[in-house]
Amino acid sequence: MGFSFNLGTPINTVLFAYILYSVQHILFPTVSRPKTIPHEFKSGYSWMPKSHPPTVLFKTYSPKTLEPFNGNDGGRILLAINGIVFDVTAGRNFYGPNGMYGNFAGRDASRGMAKQSFDLGMRSRVPAEDISIVLTSVPLEMLTPVDQPIDKLEDLKQDEV
Repeated sequence: MGFSFNLGTPINTVLFAYILYSVQHILFPTVSRPKTIPHEFKSGYSWMPKSHPPTVLFKTYSPKTLEPFNGNDGGRILLAINGIVFDVTAGRNFYGPNGMYGNFAGRDASRGMAKQSFDLGMRSRVPAEDISIVLTSVPLEMLTPVDQPIDKLEDLKQDEV
């Protein structure tokens, strides 16, 4: 029971030639230089973007200072979630004025994102003297009003956060 090598059959001859051809190209690959340099590399190759995005410095935002960054003027779009401010300008299609999440732009969207709700609610439209009605019958706003502090989400359950 030994190994026999028979090139007498055509299939063995073809397979042997293919194996030799493959091994030759693996061990001795052909190196060809391009005749012309691609035009995008003529000025040098760089991974740097054409323009650097503006650097955002550490800043503490309140709902009032966050409000101008809603993208209505074509500027930057910021939104806050759970105390962290995100620059979502690159996603203008989603977070811009006509986007699906446009109502979150320039706002503290913590509650809306946690509850997965776009409901604007009516609490800010109810007079202050009707506070008992507000707390019992009117749904809570999903966006923090600009004249109030950032929402700490203290009334949400753990599975809602």
